[in-house]
This record gives sequence, C-alpha cells and structure tokens, in this order.
Amino acid sequence: MKAHGGSGATSLVEALGGVDVGDRWPEPARGEPYRIVLVGRTSARGLRAVSRALGALKDGNAPQGLELLAVVLVADAPGRLPIGLLRRIRVLRSVARVHRVPWIPAWRTDSPMKYVPRQLVTLSRLVGSDVYGEGARS
Repeated sequence: MKAHGGSGATSLVEALGGVDVGDRWPEPARGEPYRIVLVGRTSARGLRAVSRALGALKDGNAPQGLELLAVVLVADAPGRLPIGLLRRIRVLRSVARVHRVPWIPAWRTDSPMKYVPRQLVTLSRLVGSDVYGEGARS
C-alpha cells in the first residue's frame, strides 16, 4: 500500500510481486491481501504520509485483520539523508519494522537493473518472493 503518490510502491510490486492496492487500505473481508507493506519516500512529505498512515492503523481507522509486515522507505534521491529526515525515520522505527531501499537509477530511467541491491533481496525474503525472477544479479 502506498502512503502517497510517487512512493515507489508500483516499482516494488514489479520487482517483488504482490498486489498494488494504491493508496487505500486493502479489505481482507473482500478477499484482498491482509498482509501489507506500507511504502513511502524518504522525503519530508513521504515520511509525514507514512506517519499518518501508521497513526490511522494504530487508531483502528483501517479495516480489521490487516497485518503490517513493514514500512518500506524508498530513497527519494541519491546520497545521504539530512539529519532531520534520519531522526524522523528513527521515530518510525520505534513503532514499526522499517526497511530502506536505496536510490535505484534504473527505476528512474525504466531500464533493466544490472544488479539487485541487497536491501531488495532482504525485503523479498520478508514478503516471500523472488526479486525479478529473471536475469538481475544480487
């Protein structure tokens, strides 16, 4: 589930499989997945959206029966994050399992990845899938 538009959720679904439910909560009662990953960018806007979604989940404002596997934060730019954003991520880690995905240039240009970052391999194990079943190396 994406916390906001442009979160990288669609790229993650393409890489790992699963269902892209967009920016709404899936409804297990309707046969939709109950195990979710909440995806956001590492920008200030993205981290605020993730915080709001986690708050809604904690407050019971999401469908019953959802299981949050992790929050996945996709890098919004190459390079290191400013300290203020790192502090926000630390707060998120205090309430949920957080996985960070580095900047992946191939996603920006829609070209094949030459290698799979280890963070995606770790995430694929969490969700029980293979990363890009074909070709790319880890």
